[in-house]
Parts: sequence; C-alpha cells; structure tokens
Amino acid sequence: MVELAGERVEFGARDVWRSPSPLSGTIHLPQRPFELDCGLNLPEVQVAYEIVGPSNAPVVAVLGGISATRFVAGGIDNSAARPKGWWSDLCGPGQALDSNRYRILSWDFLGGNGATTGPRSSEYAGKTFLDITTGDQARVLAELLPILGISSLHALVGASYGGMIALAFGARFPNLVKRLLVISAAHRSAPLAVAWRTIQRQIVSFGLSENRGGEALALARALGMATYRTPDEFAQRFGGTRLDAHDPDSFPIWDYLRARGEDYVKHMDPHAFLCLSRSIDLHEADPQKICVPTTVVAVRQDQLVPLALLEELADAHAGSCELQVIDSLYGHDAFLKEPTFFSRLLRCL
Repeated sequence: MVELAGERVEFGARDVWRSPSPLSGTIHLPQRPFELDCGLNLPEVQVAYEIVGPSNAPVVAVLGGISATRFVAGGIDNSAARPKGWWSDLCGPGQALDSNRYRILSWDFLGGNGATTGPRSSEYAGKTFLDITTGDQARVLAELLPILGISSLHALVGASYGGMIALAFGARFPNLVKRLLVISAAHRSAPLAVAWRTIQRQIVSFGLSENRGGEALALARALGMATYRTPDEFAQRFGGTRLDAHDPDSFPIWDYLRARGEDYVKHMDPHAFLCLSRSIDLHEADPQKICVPTTVVAVRQDQLVPLALLEELADAHAGSCELQVIDSLYGHDAFLKEPTFFSRLLRCL
C-alpha cells in the first residue's frame, strides 16, 4: 500500500486525500549553460515553482497568460505571503481541477515578471532580456519535472501564452504528457495580433528610452485591453459623453482602459512585458509533430486568436484533436470570465 501525503477523507463513494500545504520554492536547472532557441545561452536558470496536492496524485501543469504567476490554485493557504491564485475559482480543493485529487503544478515564466530568471533578476535588472521562445519555456518544464520526481504529466492545461507553451511542449516532449488542453492559443500568431503587440512594445520601448517606462507600459496595457475583449462588451458597458468637461479625452471607455493600465504597472516589469510579448510573436509549433491527444478551445469572438487559425491547428494535428468552439462576450479573456464552461471542461481531465 502506498502512503499518500495528507489526510484521508470521505468524498461521495470514493476515498480521496486532502491536499497538504503547497510546495513552493526555487531551484536551478541542471543544464548549464541553458541553451536558447535564439542561439545564445544563459549561464544558469533559476525556476520558481509551486505544486499543490497529494504527493502521489496525477500531476496537471497549468499555465496562463504572460501576466500569470506560479500561484494558480485558491483555498489552500491563507497567509498574506502567498497571493491569491489567478485561477482560484477553478483550481483548488473541491474545485473543478481539484487539488484533493490532482497535484497542480505551475512556475513563473523564464524571462517573465516572477522569481524565475528574467529581467527582474539582479544580474539583468533594467536590461533588455534575451529572446525567449515557447520552446525554451517547454524545455524549462521538461527539466523541472525530474527534479520534482515527476515522470510525466497527466495533463498540461494552457490558456493564451500558456496554451502556446503547451503546444510547444507537446511537439518536443510527447513522452512527458498524456493530454493537452489548449485554450485560446494557436500554433502561430495571427498577423493582426502581431501588429497590435508590436505597437505595444514600441510604446514601451520609447517610454523606457525617456525614463518613463511605467507610463508607457500603462498605455500599452490599455491598448491590449481593447484587443482582449469584444466590441459588443464595450458597446454594452460604455457610452455617453465625456465625464469631465475639462478633460478632452475623459470618455467612459478611456476611463476604464486607463485604470486597467495603471493597475497593471503595479505588478508588471516593462522589460518582462517586452520579453514575453515578443515571445508570443516568435511562437511556432508544428501541428504535424503533435501527436498527444489534444482538446483545443476557440472563442468565436476572440480578436487575437481567430477561429480559422485554430481550425487550421486542429486539421493539421498529427493525433487525436477535438476543437470546441464557444461564444463569449469576453473574447480572449473568456478563460478568466466563463467559469461555468471551463469548470465542466476541467472536470473531464
């Protein structure tokens, strides 16, 4: 009999194991130097990770957009030191992705805003970071698993940027994952989305050159929010005349976008934004090399990831691939705003 970590409790007709406290920390990957797809390398890579759930339960890795952190699950730690999980309404004890039944793994992205090696690391602070691809992120995961004693993943769930990493991982390391769930992410970026993100990066780069990186990032985020959501949502929520006769641009929609931008600057480093935004546009994963069973979720109203691109992905996929199409007023942000649908989906893993 295998002894599991945690306390056994009755749940319906089956025994399950209550999740122990999350394991969280930083480790150094064994590959030194860490070779990047761009042809350059990093002397070493430190990875900040968190894993929640019984020690012998199947492992599900969960990745979100470029702003997501290693803290995914909710309801597991009430200490002020741990932020609320970014998918806490779907992941955690008793949730759709139940940390009593699965181990939920995530990590801060390489080149990103967290404690993994990136622009916020002391040796790179204030500098332009090297080009990082989704393939590089996939290799981080492949090296992280054996260090944590994990032979393979039960599933890899990725939304937005995380979905791109899931596709890259499936193409490069099919023996390390049994199933992919890819949400609002394709095998390559759409040209119009690349255009929008390039404009955002140019805004941030110009701001940094003028020592106004925070202000520039706020503007870039405001532009980004206009692409994440849908015209119908904005039409329903915003209208009317200016809020302040003394401010020529005080339209309700701008008041909202400006607030979102100002809030973003509080927790995102401009150089990390540049690195991961560019990583999205560098992304390529050959669907013909992905044989892992995959479920792809497309949002019909998504302005960043067109349905036609996801249909192309599903058609070219080398293995079993199911395409599910939903309608959402929230567009690209549907995975954060449609808990009923995604709860049903995660319960099927």
